[in-house]
Amino acid sequence: MKMKNKQNIIATALVCALASTAFAQTPPSLTIPDKAETSLGALDFKDGAPSAATAQRLYDNLDFLHAQNVVLNTFQGASTYALHEGLKGVGAEDNSVIIFSDLMDSKSLFLTANCDVIYFISIVDLAKGPMVVETPPGTLGTFDDMWFQWIIDAGLPGPDRSQGGRFLLLPPGYDGPLPEGGFFIARSKTMRVQYWGRAFLQNNDPKPVVAVVKQTLKIYPYTPGSYGTSIGTALEGKVKLAGSPPVPETKFIEVSGKSFNTIPPSDYTFFEKLNALVQEEPAGSLDIELAGQMAAIGIVKGKPFAPDARMQKILTDAVIVANATARTLNMNPRESEGTAYYPGSGWVNPLFLGGYTFETPPPMVTPEGIKPLAPTGARTLNSRTTMFVAYTVITPAMIMRLTGIGSQYLVASLDADKNYLDGAKTYKLTLPPNIPHKNFWSLTLYDTQSRSMLQTDQRFPKAGSLSYPRPAAVANADGSTTIYLGPKLPDGVKEGNWIQTVPGKGWFTILRLYSPLQPFFDKTWRPSEFELVK
Repeated sequence: MKMKNKQNIIATALVCALASTAFAQTPPSLTIPDKAETSLGALDFKDGAPSAATAQRLYDNLDFLHAQNVVLNTFQGASTYALHEGLKGVGAEDNSVIIFSDLMDSKSLFLTANCDVIYFISIVDLAKGPMVVETPPGTLGTFDDMWFQWIIDAGLPGPDRSQGGRFLLLPPGYDGPLPEGGFFIARSKTMRVQYWGRAFLQNNDPKPVVAVVKQTLKIYPYTPGSYGTSIGTALEGKVKLAGSPPVPETKFIEVSGKSFNTIPPSDYTFFEKLNALVQEEPAGSLDIELAGQMAAIGIVKGKPFAPDARMQKILTDAVIVANATARTLNMNPRESEGTAYYPGSGWVNPLFLGGYTFETPPPMVTPEGIKPLAPTGARTLNSRTTMFVAYTVITPAMIMRLTGIGSQYLVASLDADKNYLDGAKTYKLTLPPNIPHKNFWSLTLYDTQSRSMLQTDQRFPKAGSLSYPRPAAVANADGSTTIYLGPKLPDGVKEGNWIQTVPGKGWFTILRLYSPLQPFFDKTWRPSEFELVK
């Protein structure tokens, strides 16, 4: 009897304990109220379950967020697609080369290109197999894939060290025979590769340099078993011995002075351009997280992009907001972004935060050697957006702390009082003596809308140390150089020390140092801010 009572007591205790557990109070932090007031308006729930209207509102917002992220995080894909379209529009099919033999001017719409160097650009098609690009000596060059992912450099920062060389570009997944030597081998994640080359004037004359580029730049298919493969290797039976076929003549398209567009749109058609690139390139060529953002709004490899009327309205709204956000990052970065190159300055460079990968800052270069910095473990998303919405090409050479190699950039869109630069006003910029470059320096103005060179009566909107295509800037008696920027040439100012602006049109600028010197990196040399003259 006692045993039975004991069992009853235990059973009763267990039931009470279970009942107590079942009816334990849920912490408020785990719940959502029946009416939640948010920036989206009031959201209605019944014991945690959304009403039909609230669910629809939240799905609309989720699609809106995904669409914004697509614009902010994959702008680079639409940019390369627009470049490809622009090149084809002037007759440059894949594996041909456009060349600005008389420099680029403001008629050509390119994201923040300049009028100091001879550009030559090609889209190389790897769909039929590996391709060889023989690069010209004495140039700067970069190979990027169609998502603006860096592949390899050519020229001074590249393995050829400016002597020119054979670059063998391999398509995604290539596992065929490779040469034993004689080539710089690089793998691409996309079936097309961008090759951007820059050549420098010789004694302020583009003609001899253009002649070298046209004579030495070659683009042709790789033949396994030919040059680079020894007879001994061929005798092993792993590759069929082959002779070197004739190298086809490179097709150059002259585009100096031509008006054509390579900049992606800022409206709904942005998504159509992006989808076209996704369909052209292999799945897996882009980070799966970014591909997932595109898939969330219906841009999926192998599937039609066919948003309904509801989704089209959301995408149209999202691209406006995202584009506005990206432009704000470029034109008016927050101090907390950390992009200012000097404390309190309007001169910025977003790449120093996370380098060309937007994650690991560029290594320090010291007398004791190169000292890599630790990875941050976090992508600097805002600097990546800033980079691709206004600029083009990505390479470590743009962000090295190595003197005498590559190029460095400082960007400004605000005056000394942190006001936007106004085309109706006149400003002056003072560059202290001994501007730190081994090659040359330049200051170029850009349109705040197109992010391309500012169009004025001056065909080439720049000032600098070169005397072609405009007169060189003249230094002051103390060695400093003053540049004036305004609608009219100020009295007593030399032509080369003035860049024209347009009333009613905003502008921003890039100061370029080609082959920069140590005073730039240690910041002992610092340009002034833009001072309002009138």
